[in-house]
Parts: sequence; C-alpha cells; structure tokens
Amino acid sequence: MDSLIEAARDVQSRAHVPYSKYPVGAALETADGEVFVGCNLENANYSNSLHAEEVAIAEAVKNGHRDFVRLAVSSGRRDGVTPCGMCRQTLAEFADDDLVVCCDEGDDDPPSEYTLGELLPNTITEEMLE
Repeated sequence: MDSLIEAARDVQSRAHVPYSKYPVGAALETADGEVFVGCNLENANYSNSLHAEEVAIAEAVKNGHRDFVRLAVSSGRRDGVTPCGMCRQTLAEFADDDLVVCCDEGDDDPPSEYTLGELLPNTITEEMLE
C-alpha cells in the first residue's frame, strides 16, 4: 500500500464524527517529502465542522510549507471519496493544478488518481480578484 494512503487511513482513528459516523483522513505531501495529516472534526451545528483536507493543509502551512505534490484521502468506507468543493478551492489556494489527489478505493483496488485541475477546472484564483 502507498505510504500516503496508509497515513490517511491511520489518522482516521482520530476523527471526531459522532453525527455522520464517516471518518475521513487526509495526508498531504510537500515537495520536500514531509507529510502532514488531518482528520475530520464534526460539530453539532455542522457548519463549524472541519474537513480532513483542511486540517492537513492548515498543519502544513502552519509549519511553513506551501509547495505540495500529492494528497491522499481515505474514508472509513474506502469508497474513493474525493475532496468536496470547499476543500478543492482551499487546495487551489495553496497548490497548482497538477497536485495529484489519490483517493482510497480499498485494499483490493489501486487508489483513483486525479489532478486538482481535473477536480476543479477554472478555479477561482487571486488573479481573478484583481
């Protein structure tokens, strides 16, 4: 198994998901090979919940990293979950269109792979705001 998928799976055990019962883990690899992980943290009002990808990005940025090459996402169901639209936009703030996104399909299947540009074409960028 790919070590990035394994890291995403491992962090799921720390997810706080009392409402959805849908743990998600994310592992974000930097250009220099460091890996930052995150898991989803639900809140009773849902809108204050944090997604695994957001937590991983925040941890990496907090530690001074802004050059990313791969992201792995895994749910407890191993259903090939991809980052949601909000997480895709957050990723686009810190990563290029060629960021590889690996989605866990389970032990018997290789992960699905996409680029961020495939998942979020025509993204909103800083240049669009000027």
